[in-house]
Amino acid sequence: MNYASSRLAPVQPSASAAVSQKAKALKAAGHDVIDLGLGEPDFDTPTHIIEAAYAAAKAGQTRYPPTDGTAELKAAISEKFRRDNQLDYSASEIIVSNGAKQIIFDALMATLEEKQEVLLCAPYFGQYKDMTLILGGVPKVLPSTAENQFRLTPEILKNAITANTRWLILNLPSNPAGAVYTREELAELGQILEQHPQVLIMSDEIYEHIVFDGREFVSFATACPHLKERVLTVNGVSKAYAMTGWRIGYAGAAQGLIAAMTKVQSQISSGACSVAQAAAVAALNGSQDEVARFCKAFESRRNLVVERITKIPELTLDAPGGAFYAFIGCESIIGATTPDGTVINSDIDFAQYLLDHAKVAAVPGSAYGLSPFFRISTATSEEILSAAMNRICECISNLKIPMVNT
Repeated sequence: MNYASSRLAPVQPSASAAVSQKAKALKAAGHDVIDLGLGEPDFDTPTHIIEAAYAAAKAGQTRYPPTDGTAELKAAISEKFRRDNQLDYSASEIIVSNGAKQIIFDALMATLEEKQEVLLCAPYFGQYKDMTLILGGVPKVLPSTAENQFRLTPEILKNAITANTRWLILNLPSNPAGAVYTREELAELGQILEQHPQVLIMSDEIYEHIVFDGREFVSFATACPHLKERVLTVNGVSKAYAMTGWRIGYAGAAQGLIAAMTKVQSQISSGACSVAQAAAVAALNGSQDEVARFCKAFESRRNLVVERITKIPELTLDAPGGAFYAFIGCESIIGATTPDGTVINSDIDFAQYLLDHAKVAAVPGSAYGLSPFFRISTATSEEILSAAMNRICECISNLKIPMVNT
């Protein structure tokens, strides 16, 4: 019996989660697998955050919270937006959800009509596409290139927008490519969007605090204040504070949009965990020293991976500007033959080859709308990353690569 509805037919499970599950299965079978599939910091949640959650639970904060977030967390988020982004969002313009993914789903479900377009910048976070499909929208993929550091250009955006376009989704910095935009680049995109008042802008800023080389992070709504009423600024505590399992995401937007999203959320989850919200208050209001320490470590790890990949002639990688991933080009490997005679015809084949022969789990670029690439997470120790690079290098050296591709 087929239990799934037709709307699920084009939807794929999370690629990174699927890769990580394969890696766990191999580990369970006794294999020494390095899992670089899942984007999750390897750091522990800072102690003061855990203590705040414990104190909240002991104090009896264990009942249903307000659907759109506790007053304390909304106040902390409002202050965070003012402090870090120079944005003013009142309590009625803020929503708290079970992670940033629910924020995105709430927003699309609340606003997207059947067959309306959602613009995605390839490479994109795969769930943007799948959520759009589930809700009856049309994902429209906008190309980018490694030469432009995978950033959307005003010309491509201008040519992509139609009367049927409802959303543009930006990820700043981006997963998987680590693309970071300057204030001027965002303003140029804003000039195009100003001419299309039907288009809403979702700015997913979950990696805001993970930027490298002294870059300035600029929120889209900060760079384009004249568009603030059309911008949904998405964020959360998962990545910056090593709180992935706490499941707290939040967003700021116009009051009408937040009200519509809250209506959706009231029918799905009735809000986020009260104890986790207390922890998020401590994260946002407390010392940010650990956030800076995490970022410094992520930058050092990025440097290690970039240095090692540049020494493998069959692969390409420009230094990501932020986040904790490496989106690695493998075009030269397409058409190569493995030691057992198998031809690698795609980045999916290559990722499988790495898992089978190097015991390194990576996600093929096709999962992010752009091939031939593969993504590895750099949110693990330098020792593990060095071991993974050694295995990848050895695995590639065992391939027979056609001369035309070298």
